Amino acid sequence: MRVFAPFFALISFVSASEKPNVLFIFADDMTYEAIGSLGMTEVKTPNLDKLFSSGTQFTHAYNSGGWNGAICVASRNMMMTGRHLWYAQEEEKTMGKRRLWPQLMSDAGYTTYMTGKWHVRMKADELFDHVGDVRPGMPNQVKTGYNRPLKGKKDIWDPADKANNGFWKGGKHWSEVEADTAVRYLNMAKKDDKPFFFYLAFNAPHDPRQSPQEYLDIYPVSDIKVPENFLDAYPHRKVMKAPHSLRDEKLAPMPRTKRSVQVARREYFALITHMDTQIGRVLDALEKNGQLENTYIVFTADHGLGCGHHGLLGKQNMYDHSIRVPYVVVGPEVEAGKRISAPIYIQDSVPTALEVAGVEIPEHIQYQSYIPILRGESSGRDQIYSAYLKDAQRALTKEGYKLILYPGGGIARLYDLGTDPQETVDLLQKGKGKNIARRLFKALKLEAKLHGDSLEFGEYKALH
Repeated sequence: MRVFAPFFALISFVSASEKPNVLFIFADDMTYEAIGSLGMTEVKTPNLDKLFSSGTQFTHAYNSGGWNGAICVASRNMMMTGRHLWYAQEEEKTMGKRRLWPQLMSDAGYTTYMTGKWHVRMKADELFDHVGDVRPGMPNQVKTGYNRPLKGKKDIWDPADKANNGFWKGGKHWSEVEADTAVRYLNMAKKDDKPFFFYLAFNAPHDPRQSPQEYLDIYPVSDIKVPENFLDAYPHRKVMKAPHSLRDEKLAPMPRTKRSVQVARREYFALITHMDTQIGRVLDALEKNGQLENTYIVFTADHGLGCGHHGLLGKQNMYDHSIRVPYVVVGPEVEAGKRISAPIYIQDSVPTALEVAGVEIPEHIQYQSYIPILRGESSGRDQIYSAYLKDAQRALTKEGYKLILYPGGGIARLYDLGTDPQETVDLLQKGKGKNIARRLFKALKLEAKLHGDSLEFGEYKALH
């Protein structure tokens, strides 16, 4: 067992040139299962598999939700500001009033770099020292990319066809461009006396799920498994404000067919494997430059994705496939091959990086450093709050259970995550778990206040 205390205790006293680098790799729309070695074994992710085996994995890492359909906006605003969901929404209007994550790292003596997806109100070059190849919230979709494939009709969408633009816009796949820029910046950082903080944000595997044909060929449609919790339609999709008219949900026809889900997942997996190749290039450059041993690497995603689970294609829901993401930290004194089940928010990355940088965490940062968890000094949180829109969905994960609420319909659902990790059996519908649900409901209302939630929770028949 490695010891963490000496390193972290002394780091605030070292010079800037001796401080560790921080490389934060951020995917988009990547569910927690989508690492080949972690569960979704269909997905080929050799470079991420190696990274996860080299560090400590947080198996229950969450994004707490969003205030509009583009969950990535809320996720990235929370990441930049260090503020909880509804506080971050308010802060979006005045962003820049307080020091943001890259600025705080700069204050700590770091040269800061950024490339890839942004989707935050302030311009990236206002916050980072070096910015290249900034990409928008998503590559452009075209009409033929939606509502497909249809039974009995030819699917004219081709994920490898560069004429559709999307990830191919500009002539080179965006994931490759982002990796190119990352390698170039790592080479620049090698010549700098200061440590680096690098925010590398891939747009993948967000739709349109386009990748070179060689990656699509890895995944024959007929070999793709349909999720265990597949539904042809989610029964509460309208009351939870994720109807088929929602952009993400329009990608596949309604009702869902197993074939359409297989096709969607094939393209999802291919794009992930292609991104994995690009991440491998970045990690190879880091090692070649001699930067690896003194660099903390985090890989995670802004949120997950349905992609056929529960009859859902998007991330605008409270199920684990959409709120839970992969998360690993690799670096000096971080134990390799370790898994920690203590829940964290992905935005806990912010105070953790600041602690690694040896600076005092400002009072306005509302998330928690997970260094005490790495040290074994803390078990961390005991509950996770999740929300979508001001009035559409709320959830609390606690004590191995998840309570989901749809306030607009007075609907409550309860899942035992220990025995039912795919969230297929609503205990309340079975007439079970009322006492547990009431306890979680009470805890949810208290936790909501800490996140700046103004919802009037109302009544839920299933709880009485």
